[in-house]
Amino acid sequence: MGHSEPEIKGFLKSRRAALDPAELGLPEGVVRRRVRGLRREEVAQRAGISVDYYTRIEQGRAPAVSDSVVDGLARALRLTPSEHTYLRNITLPRRRAGEPDSDPRPRVRPEIQQLLNAMDGTVPAYVYGPAMDVLAWNTLGTRLGIDYAAIPEERRNGPLLVFLDPRMREIHPNWAEVADDTVAGLRAETGRHPGSSRVCRVTHELLERSEEFRRRWEAQEVQERTRGVKRFRHPEAGELVLRFEAFVLPADPGQMLCTYTADEGSATAEALKVLAGAAAVA
Repeated sequence: MGHSEPEIKGFLKSRRAALDPAELGLPEGVVRRRVRGLRREEVAQRAGISVDYYTRIEQGRAPAVSDSVVDGLARALRLTPSEHTYLRNITLPRRRAGEPDSDPRPRVRPEIQQLLNAMDGTVPAYVYGPAMDVLAWNTLGTRLGIDYAAIPEERRNGPLLVFLDPRMREIHPNWAEVADDTVAGLRAETGRHPGSSRVCRVTHELLERSEEFRRRWEAQEVQERTRGVKRFRHPEAGELVLRFEAFVLPADPGQMLCTYTADEGSATAEALKVLAGAAAVA
């Protein structure tokens, strides 16, 4: 059954605890609440299912959970769209014990690498795979801080770098925010690829080696950020403010193209031109 049972239990318990019964119009009841948040029976009632069935779902003992039940739980627990998707993924039937875990590192098509190279003069760009592995990049992408070619393939991974490579705290002036986003993104990956040994290996290594990661992971936040602003601190170019966009590659399951652009005429845009020139000379 993989690692879905603890994922389901931890996630549903945390979402129950996050809700205020009074805000939902629920009474205190005859017995005073011993823990914060909603009781199991209250979630079950709001979702329109029996308490026994909800308990089995929360304990990871329900063999299959229908979309309608997942939707009901999402409404009952006031889940965000990302959390709703995550719940649907972690409640899907899992690979049976003993079945092979076909989890090879995906390869990026030459056409996609050509696209990355075509953007090299002005747009740092990367391709990410399952577990937030860095699969491909252009030269300008490495100029932002990390030369991925110099890192063993197994270590080319966003979460491992953010939490275990001290350079990332220098590269990102808002490291704590980047760390929050990274953990939330990895949890979404856990839901999207629940049978993936790579996702498991990355998560377990970070749980063992990083207290910063462990504390954030236990908060059960789930968020997929496909656009936003990222800040970089470069030793020569200074602080860079870049807008990122992430695009799913439909022909390449599990792969996502991520691009970084600077506002036209900004100091960051000028700095990127300098970095691109330095990359061309190197």
